[in-house]
Amino acid sequence: MISMMLTKLEVLVLLGFVLNGVVGFYLPGVQPSEYVRSQNINVKAVKMTSVKTQIPYEYFSLPFCKPKTINYRSENLGEVLRGDRISNTLYTVQTLDNVKCQVLCPEMTISAGQSSKLARRIQQDYSVHMLLDNLPAATKYVRVDKPNVAQYEHGYKLGIPGTKPMLNNHLALVVRYHQDDSAKEKYRVVGFEVQPLSVGNGELSITDDKCVFKTAEMKSLKPQSIEAGKENKVVYSYSVVWVASTLAWASRWDTYLALKDGQVHWFSIINSLTIVLFLSGIVAIILVRTLRRDIARYNKLDEEDIDDAIEETGWKLVHGDVFRPPVNIKILSAFVSTGVQLLAMFVITLLLALMGMLSPASRGALMSAAIFLFAFMGMFGGYMAGRLYRTLKGDNWKDTGVLCAVLYPGFVGVCSFLLNLFLWSKQSSGALPFTTMLALLAVWLCISMPLVVGGFFFGFRKQPYDHPVRTNQIPRQVPDQVWYMGREISVLLAGILPFCAVFIELFFILTAIWENRFYYMFGFLFLVFVILVIVCSEITIVIVYFMLCGENYHWWWRSWMMSGSSAIYVFLYSAFYFSSKLSIAGFVPTLLYFTYSILMCTTYGLLTGSIGFYATYWFVTNIYGAVKID
Repeated sequence: MISMMLTKLEVLVLLGFVLNGVVGFYLPGVQPSEYVRSQNINVKAVKMTSVKTQIPYEYFSLPFCKPKTINYRSENLGEVLRGDRISNTLYTVQTLDNVKCQVLCPEMTISAGQSSKLARRIQQDYSVHMLLDNLPAATKYVRVDKPNVAQYEHGYKLGIPGTKPMLNNHLALVVRYHQDDSAKEKYRVVGFEVQPLSVGNGELSITDDKCVFKTAEMKSLKPQSIEAGKENKVVYSYSVVWVASTLAWASRWDTYLALKDGQVHWFSIINSLTIVLFLSGIVAIILVRTLRRDIARYNKLDEEDIDDAIEETGWKLVHGDVFRPPVNIKILSAFVSTGVQLLAMFVITLLLALMGMLSPASRGALMSAAIFLFAFMGMFGGYMAGRLYRTLKGDNWKDTGVLCAVLYPGFVGVCSFLLNLFLWSKQSSGALPFTTMLALLAVWLCISMPLVVGGFFFGFRKQPYDHPVRTNQIPRQVPDQVWYMGREISVLLAGILPFCAVFIELFFILTAIWENRFYYMFGFLFLVFVILVIVCSEITIVIVYFMLCGENYHWWWRSWMMSGSSAIYVFLYSAFYFSSKLSIAGFVPTLLYFTYSILMCTTYGLLTGSIGFYATYWFVTNIYGAVKID
């Protein structure tokens, strides 16, 4: 009883540690930036994004006030892939110095062409993203149903769409600071809010670089409208307000990452656990009752009764064919290689994120880590595929090893290159620079490909997996199957439960990707992933068991396709999300969405397919190793 209580306590402690990954962000030893009074703090521009177009643009692609020299910060691979182009701006923020109204640059005359571009971006609902002390700018909103609850949106709106679009040309910068008791006269930035305002030409009284609103009632100010196809005169201005805060520096991201959907996530976990318990019950019945009874009875029979026992239980009848190599073993080996590579990459990336090493504060770190980990995990994927290929009596290891290294990265690379052409045509910051493309190509050719081929070679040189029974020379004829055990139907049915285990979490992932939000709930994601692995394994084992009972021994490809088929439902859900949750319009944005969805679903299918394949391989090897046949 005491040991059971300790086990439960350990589980609760582990669960608490995992869920703490939701709010753990900074690595030990990382020091906050501290500022003294009147010290300059740089405001940096990142990019502009829109939920309606999904095409990011550089900040200075529009007619904003430019510094004499635009300095772009060196970015990591993940930031470049996200379309970030971080540069300096003319906004001047000094510690604890409030600014009532400051003109950013002299009155600007915007040409007719630039006015059309500016008006179009406003109509497309673009948001502008900035950084202050590595904190992203956020706009504060108050919910109508809950006036006391503040909600923050990433960035600020470029303008207000309408018949005459209005430009937000005045920014009220609200900087929240915290002063640590141990550091006097030093201040830390813990919040960065932007309150955009449209102020028409003539609504400001300008003296040198200072400005004063002609009326204190902001609502009565005439907005700055932009007429497309005509010249427009605009004055850009800003104000700065410093607000003391009790929020500690280590918790400054809590405002941006407040858990608004905790109950929904717990519902997701409970929903997934229900599916796991249901499947586990079925597997337990098969393993504990049916299989154990059959194996025990079969092993106790005399030789003259073996044939009768075999006829009673069909899975033993195909012992001479169950390990017969399938068709297209090269393709199967390549799929399994990529699946193992993705599984190792995902597990390590998720563990790093749980420990706070890949937090939103480390911009682009998550994507950079995933790419490099995928490249280095090629050794394990190649090794597993090489040994499987040897077991399946393959003899052309060179071509198969190269296929394992080329198939998935080549597919992703070709799709990404074609999308890049469309982004180039739109002059988007999301288009990869040529140097970045060369860097990615170098990672593939110099790291991933040699590791995959090398791992395949060493795996092929190892002894093949031991099978408990010999394979007959003449293949056995497979009898007619019941309708629901047909290949297409069983594959489609098997994919439903893995999808049901993840579809709620999938909603939050799609929201983070396509609505430009932070995804930070790695604790929930870890639990959902564990549940997904269990569900994929169990549903594949159950259906393959019924296949073998029906004397159908073609389980190799079927086991991979059954758990991988949940990717079909993920794609269908992505299409539903596109039509019901997003307002994407235009050919290029739609092409971007569905191409990226195909890439994500392909990745998901390769991952889950390999999980189901190896779970089934283990199951089949163990049940036939438990009976005395040869």
